[in-house]
Amino acid sequence: MSGAAPNWLDALPQAVLLYRREQTELGEALVVSGLNRSASELWSVPEHRALGRPLLEVVRRHTLETLADRGGELELEVSGKTLRCQARPEGQGGALILEDISEHRRREAELREATAVLSHEFRTPVTAIRGILEALEYDMPAELQQSFVAQGLQETERLARLVEDLAVGFRPTRARTLTLSEAFERVERLLAAEYDLGRPGAAPRRGAAAPRKAGQVQFGEDHLVRADPDKLLQVLLNLIENALKYGPEGGQIEVQTQPSGPWIEVAVLDQGAPISDTEGLFRAHTRGRHAGGQGSGMGLYIVRSIVQGWGGQAWAERRDERNAFCFTVPGVG
Repeated sequence: MSGAAPNWLDALPQAVLLYRREQTELGEALVVSGLNRSASELWSVPEHRALGRPLLEVVRRHTLETLADRGGELELEVSGKTLRCQARPEGQGGALILEDISEHRRREAELREATAVLSHEFRTPVTAIRGILEALEYDMPAELQQSFVAQGLQETERLARLVEDLAVGFRPTRARTLTLSEAFERVERLLAAEYDLGRPGAAPRRGAAAPRKAGQVQFGEDHLVRADPDKLLQVLLNLIENALKYGPEGGQIEVQTQPSGPWIEVAVLDQGAPISDTEGLFRAHTRGRHAGGQGSGMGLYIVRSIVQGWGGQAWAERRDERNAFCFTVPGVG
């Protein structure tokens, strides 16, 4: 291992530094015997200036010097990049090979994030189907039974679309024109299986577990919007369920709607404690200071991702002594 690096090394995308062990004035040390173009760019040093210099002066990291001396492999953050570093000692010399795996690690992070998003979205239809099946175990009027079956089929179709998304990647939005009241009715049906919404005559199902925390939900004026019905449902469910979970027992939850230029602004207001970092709640895997129990911290991240997908905005603010979680959806006409 002496002299400059062979020309063919310049064709490699990995940074390759050749070194040898020499006796210097300060004792035995590893010195550079060659490096390819990628290595020169990584450490910002031309080959002719690196040749014969101590390896530490070129790589400027004791970690890499130790790796070259002992051999092995590790990952290292260098200049904002994630590098897989390998050292292959051979006799009195060796090679230090660094590969940029930043893109690989980024894709791994995206995959983990997508998995978290999908698992969060699967929860709603699965919970709804479970509640419907529990109800169908008991005698009921044929008309009510048919209503439960229709709801179950609707949620099964949504679950099937989520499975398709998992198999072939996220597809373009399936937007159509619909009324907000259509989405509100669907939200109310799904939440009633888990929460006591205080509706007259809404007694708990026989044999089923008692509904969780009680709350009053009041929906605002109807508007015509253009959106993917399933995505709009997911946004509303996440926001209203958060308000039911983290607001006071029996608290009033109001869903306000109003035109805002070509958009319709929807705001879910609850009587919970003031939130100090409203923007931080929209980051992935983030939960509020007062959040209890289990949770992925993905709900508001999903809300913002969906809303930004149709060009809208999602935010939170303090409004009339209440927490307001807001989003915009394209209006029609």
